[in-house]
Amino acid sequence: MYREIEHKGTPGLVALLLFLTGSGVALWRVIESARVENPIGAGAWALVLMVALLGLSGLFTVQPNDGKVLTLFGKYIGTVRDQGLWWANPFYTKKRISLRVRNFETAKLKVNDNHSNPIEIGAVVVWKVVDTAEAMFEVDDYSHFVVMQSEAAVRALASSYPYDAHSASDIALSTHAAEVAKALQQAVADRLQKAGVEVIEARLSHLAYAPEIASAMLRRQQAAAIIAARQKIVEGAVTMVENALDLIAVKGIVALDDERKATMVSNLLVVLCSDRDAQPVVNTGSLYQ
Repeated sequence: MYREIEHKGTPGLVALLLFLTGSGVALWRVIESARVENPIGAGAWALVLMVALLGLSGLFTVQPNDGKVLTLFGKYIGTVRDQGLWWANPFYTKKRISLRVRNFETAKLKVNDNHSNPIEIGAVVVWKVVDTAEAMFEVDDYSHFVVMQSEAAVRALASSYPYDAHSASDIALSTHAAEVAKALQQAVADRLQKAGVEVIEARLSHLAYAPEIASAMLRRQQAAAIIAARQKIVEGAVTMVENALDLIAVKGIVALDDERKATMVSNLLVVLCSDRDAQPVVNTGSLYQ
């Protein structure tokens, strides 16, 4: 496996001045040799001029948060990361690779969740290259590799969790954003180890039921919400009825037998649990009529 080798280039300004001076001197000597009809000297200085001009082609620049991968006839030499003007062997092939933080959003993928419900899911992945040698030589196209492996990780994640949590211990895509994002980041990072890429962040950007079951799932969610609300209402109503009976008994307002307590409890529960306003009925008789 390839690992990045740091390469220290020769300062470019020094090399630039050296080769420009050499080119100027060689050109002047070629002209002088030709003037005095010295073909051997002219040829020698012409060769020096060609070497100096060839040396100028070894100059290259490195932008901030960029790197230049150097190879010689297919052999990896090293990577220059320091920004500025540098010089290296003119025969080195110098390929730029960006070290900046990048992000992309996956396509909206249609997959099945852990309960085989069809859902639509998409994610945003933030990444950067940390090992230029791996990114350049271990995979064919590291950018394309990141996209494909990220989508594969999103598909695997979706099939590992349910869309909705059916119990308190379940981790669901829709309710546990932090846990799901952490699992997604780890899944993407595992797939990109060989590409010299670090995954900085990965999170879901789109999550929905597939259109063919969206209406049915909406009704189910509404029913679950109604049941939960009714449960809270009943719990509150029972507490209120219990407090009312205790308060009546403590203050001695009226003595109620078990039958009248049952009637009072029934009436209060109907009033408190009903989703409509109660209609008052005036009792003109006694308590027992």
